[in-house]
Amino acid sequence: MKKHRSICLAVFLIAAIFVRAQEQPAPNYEAMARLIIAELAERQFDKVVAQYDERLAAALPLDKLTAAWNSIIAQVGAFQSITAVEQEERFGYHIVYATCSFAKDKTILALAFDAKGKFGSFSMAPLSSRMPWTAPDYAKPEKFEERNVTVRTGSWELPGTLTLPKGAGPFPAVVLVHGSGPNDQDETVGGSKTFKDLAWGLASRGVAVLRYTKRTRKYGARSGEDLNAFTAKEETIDDARTAVALLAGMPEINPKQIFIAGHSLGAYLGPRIASGDAQVAGLILMAGNTRPLEDLVVEQVRYEARLKGEVTPEAQKQIDAAEASAKEFRNPDLKPGMAVDLLGSKLPASYVLDLRNYHPAETAATLKIPIYILQGGRDYQVRPADFEGWRKALGLKLTVRLKLYPELNHLFVAGNGMSTPAEYSKPGHVAEEVVIDVANWIAAQSTTH
Repeated sequence: MKKHRSICLAVFLIAAIFVRAQEQPAPNYEAMARLIIAELAERQFDKVVAQYDERLAAALPLDKLTAAWNSIIAQVGAFQSITAVEQEERFGYHIVYATCSFAKDKTILALAFDAKGKFGSFSMAPLSSRMPWTAPDYAKPEKFEERNVTVRTGSWELPGTLTLPKGAGPFPAVVLVHGSGPNDQDETVGGSKTFKDLAWGLASRGVAVLRYTKRTRKYGARSGEDLNAFTAKEETIDDARTAVALLAGMPEINPKQIFIAGHSLGAYLGPRIASGDAQVAGLILMAGNTRPLEDLVVEQVRYEARLKGEVTPEAQKQIDAAEASAKEFRNPDLKPGMAVDLLGSKLPASYVLDLRNYHPAETAATLKIPIYILQGGRDYQVRPADFEGWRKALGLKLTVRLKLYPELNHLFVAGNGMSTPAEYSKPGHVAEEVVIDVANWIAAQSTTH
C-alpha cells in the first residue's frame, strides 16, 4: 500500500466525483470501520475483502491487503486500540479517520465507504494530517472579520466565507479558485490550508478574499445536470464567475478591483474564466500548468516512482497505467458519451474533449488585464516546463509578472531538497513572501488603473 496517496495533492482527481450514490438509509460507518480494523488486527483478511466495492477489489486483492497490513505492522508495531474517530463526506464517499495506537506509535487509518456501505478505500496517514490548523504569524485577526456567504449558480448553492478587512472600503478583492479534486473552501491538503492562509494573510493587508466550497465537494456525482456532458465549466468556471459577480454587488468591495487567484487546476483555468468575464480585473496564477493535464499525470507518477532510486516492478505498473490513461486521453476517436480511464477511475469523455482545444498560455496572451504568475521551484506536480510555457507566451508583456520561488512546493510551503508526497502531511503555511508579493501586486494594480 502506498500510504502517501491519502495525503498527496494529486494533479488530477476529478474522476473520483463520478461515483454514483444511491439513496438509502445511511449505514453506520463508524461501526463498519471499527469492525474492519478489528478483522485486520486478527488477520481475518478474507472477511475484509468480502466487504470491498468493485474498485477496491481490483486495486487491493487479498495478497496485496495482506502485504499492506504487514507493512503497517512493520512500521508501527502491533495494533493495540482505536483512540479516536472522525468522519467526513468527500468525493461521493464517507470517510472514517480512526486514530489508532500501535506498539511503536500512533497513526491514522482512513477507511472510505460508498453510500451502500461498501468498503472503497484504505490508507494510512500520520497524525499531523488531522492536526488543527493554526494561524500563520503574518495573519492579524484584529485587522479583519469573516462572514458567511453563499455562491449561487442556478440551483447550485455553495457555502463560502468572505474575509473582509476592517476600516473604510471599498476594498480590492480576490476570488480563490481551487485546484483539482473536490476541495473544501480552505483547500485543505494534509497539514496545510492554502486558501485559509491566503485569505487571512491578504485580508491582514487590506485585500478582501472570497473562498467557497467546490461544487464537486458538496454535490459529488450530482455536480452537473448531465454527467455525460460534464466539463470544467460546471466543475469550476461557472462558480468562479458567480463569485466575482457576488463580490461586485457588495458595497464594501471595489467592483473595478476584483481579481481571480487560481491554484493548480484553478490557475490552469484562470485565463478561460477571465476571457468570458469582463468583471475580472486581473489574474493571479499559482502553480498553473500550460501543458495538457494527462502529461502532468504521467510525469507525477514517474517522479514518485523514482523517489527512492530504482523503479520497482509495482511502481513500473503504475507508470504503465498512467501512460495508458494518457493514451486514452489522446484517443482521436473519443466521442461524447464515452469514458476515459484515469488510473482506474472513469472520467466522462466530455471533460477531456472540452479541454483539448484549450491552451491556457495562448488564451492568457489575448487578455488585456494584468497577470501575476507564481511558481514554486520545488513543485513536482507543475514543473519548470509549465512556468516556461507562461514565460514564452507572456514574458514580454508589460502587464505580466512572473516569479519563481526556489524553496516552495506545490502548496507554496517552504522546504528543502526534493519535494515528496510525505511533506504534504506536515503542518505548513503559504510562505509570507508570497502573501506580501500578492498583496503588493494588487495594490500596484489599484494605483495604476
